[in-house]
Amino acid sequence: MARCWLGLLARGEWGRWRSGRSGPARPQLRAGSSSRGPGAAEDGAHLLYSREHNALRASLRKIIDKEINPFVDKWEEEGQFPAHKVFKTLGQAGFLGVNKPTEYGGMGLDFSYSIAVAEELGNIRCGGVPMAIGVQTDMATPALTRFGSDELKRQFLVPTIAGEVVACLGVSEPGAGSDVASIKTTAVRKGDDYIINGGKMWITSGCQADWMCLLANSSEGPPHQNKSLICLPMNLPGVHIAKKIDKMGMRSSDTAQIFFEDVRVPSKYLIGEEGMGFTYQMLQFQEERLWVVATNLAPMENVIQETIDYTRQRKIYNQPVLHNQTVHFRLAEFATEVELVRSLLYQAVALYIRGNDVTKFASMAKLKAGRLARELTDNCLQFWGGMGFTNEVLVSRLYRDSRLLSIGAGADEVMLSIICKYMETLPQKK
Repeated sequence: MARCWLGLLARGEWGRWRSGRSGPARPQLRAGSSSRGPGAAEDGAHLLYSREHNALRASLRKIIDKEINPFVDKWEEEGQFPAHKVFKTLGQAGFLGVNKPTEYGGMGLDFSYSIAVAEELGNIRCGGVPMAIGVQTDMATPALTRFGSDELKRQFLVPTIAGEVVACLGVSEPGAGSDVASIKTTAVRKGDDYIINGGKMWITSGCQADWMCLLANSSEGPPHQNKSLICLPMNLPGVHIAKKIDKMGMRSSDTAQIFFEDVRVPSKYLIGEEGMGFTYQMLQFQEERLWVVATNLAPMENVIQETIDYTRQRKIYNQPVLHNQTVHFRLAEFATEVELVRSLLYQAVALYIRGNDVTKFASMAKLKAGRLARELTDNCLQFWGGMGFTNEVLVSRLYRDSRLLSIGAGADEVMLSIICKYMETLPQKK
């Protein structure tokens, strides 16, 4: 089926195929429609992307420019974007199920197309909206897609891909962030149900979500073998949204603390096998971390370019700020480092779609991207001077938003531990 989608793209017939269906037309390939970042190769010469990848990006960019970016400032001020409305638009255009099976409403393409979409989402002028989209597409749904029953996928995955519902991922807790094995939330089997008790913290889209991909302890066994993933409807009795968390960045994305008090969930909502939740979640982390890296490339490039534009016209001591060697050399270094992160990402994705374990490369890419984003936005903000300290420019927003990259989806220190494990330099536990 994936080849059918690709054929429609390549022949420019996708829009005509969609003409009899509701919602925006899915991407068509037209001459000159490619969406490329700085320095991207010509069609056919790209290391990872084909003309079809670029067609997807070009179609998505139109939605971003028309349906998202004009409203970002308002959403940032309000502290929440309308997830159901935005996801419905993206779902009708096919962007919430790029690498999901066609029988459940997806496009059936490989993960490299999800990465192309993630890169383009980086052109949204805030970090919160792309992050919430990523939860919907590549954080809450990979395990359900791989291991869920057909009935479960039709009940939860199909409407999620269509953008009819909002999903969230329930892993982190007040005492267990990057240390997933230490979660305390329980799912006790009673008859045909699980009884859920506990709480989750820092849940992206938690205030608007319709269902949660929940990780909970389902037995008393070893911490890596006693966890299960469960689809949990958020409207069940006993689900309490304790508060909407006030964050320094990612302002347009709502983040919640949630408690569960004797929440009764049908046992058929279990994803895959009981006790395999930790393993499933670790597999989800590979895609999540690669997706996070991809969506942060464009913001870094945009900050560099806007800093060039500003420092070229801003003068100090009768010459443009940009003409100071410290400034233009530093920007050149940052541009180089962004391309190095992109190369590592593409290498990891190319290996991943061929079935390889890329945990080490995904960890390396996320570690470097997080540290680079922090350093880049800090230095560029400095070049903006007083304007950089206002909320009127992109660099200050991304200075706040990008700080999460070194914390969420595994902190820098966890990434270093994973890398050390693969290098066999991590001290063995006695």
